[in-house]
Amino acid sequence: MFTDSYWPRVNGVSVSVESFSAALIKLGHQVLIICPYYPESPTSGTFDKEEANSGGVPEECIIRVPSVPILISKEDRISKSHKLFWVSRQISKFMPDIIHIHSEFVTADFGYYCARINKIPTVYTYHTLWCDYMTNYIPWAPLFILNIILWIVENTAFRRAYRIIVPNEVIRDYAKKYKTKKTPFLLPTGIDDSIFYPRDENENNTFRASMEKIYPELKNKRILLYAGRVSKEKNIELILKIAPKIIKEQNDVVFLIAGSGPDIYWMKEECAVLGLRDNFIFSGYVPHIPLARIYCISKIFIFPSRTETQGLVTIEAMLSGIPVVAVGERGTMNVMRGDNGGFMTPNDENIFAGRVLDLLKDENLYEKKAVDALNYGKLWTMDIMSKRLEKIYTDTIADYERDIAEKKH
Repeated sequence: MFTDSYWPRVNGVSVSVESFSAALIKLGHQVLIICPYYPESPTSGTFDKEEANSGGVPEECIIRVPSVPILISKEDRISKSHKLFWVSRQISKFMPDIIHIHSEFVTADFGYYCARINKIPTVYTYHTLWCDYMTNYIPWAPLFILNIILWIVENTAFRRAYRIIVPNEVIRDYAKKYKTKKTPFLLPTGIDDSIFYPRDENENNTFRASMEKIYPELKNKRILLYAGRVSKEKNIELILKIAPKIIKEQNDVVFLIAGSGPDIYWMKEECAVLGLRDNFIFSGYVPHIPLARIYCISKIFIFPSRTETQGLVTIEAMLSGIPVVAVGERGTMNVMRGDNGGFMTPNDENIFAGRVLDLLKDENLYEKKAVDALNYGKLWTMDIMSKRLEKIYTDTIADYERDIAEKKH
């Protein structure tokens, strides 16, 4: 696995790489992850395994390449290009049957180089619709320049890969503009249901009591949970718009924001301006295991993002047994496919708030949606998705060997 993003960097690519790698190891495969080194990586002495990931991939299965920070994003780093031959030596020792590339930049270049010199097939997962993000990273750049750069980067990625994977139909449709002759495999990232599942009442009560000691504001309140990156690109302002409408009718709720990001201070300031300080709790980033417990003590999961490629947190919530109210765009739309496991709404504060209130007011509706959420979430488990990835690998290797044989003749 070659990726320009991995733990302790928190994002969907890191989750996908770690989740699939852990599942493949569980199936009996050997996996090696190539990623940039981060200051919080194990060799720095400041790495906390639980804080970084769920511990599914042993550190000895990871090669962290010396890296430099990216000026346009404080959280990200890029591998040093002159480490190419050092990486290629590590790959020659490991000698994989297939190389899976999860990004488009320097570490991806390493992967394609290693595949070429060792005659190994490559699979590329197109995770990120960069058109949704680049204006946030480089707001001062002219849009037409950004579009040209993105076209070159993404078209090159499609051209170089032997086979392509996309996580949902939206990205598959977007990829068609590059007129690639390769038909993409559709493969969402699965969720580990050994981590995300409903806890019993005693466990929930014990965990809730521990949370209330840290956040007394939770006492006697129903939790409306948001988990994810706190940034304007996630449409978090919608939460601030719906909050007064919901609190006016149901004053026994509190909004728990489980995540961090560049706009967390902005959101806190807006809460103060709107007089909502007592109705919001900001926990910061929460690792998988405690987050799974937070889902279970929450009443509803609210997810306003319009830029998701997969919307995996909605499935985490469903597997934990709580309904979801989410804006139905991009990856979230492809995951929920309507009102499965909750309600999918347009980006409209009145409709979104109305659906949340429906669940808060109608216990029968709530129970029906909670059962629906759990059943629907089970369709998206990692056990199912990892076996599909295993078959993609097997078929890709066979196709590649056949193509090589035909070229020899």
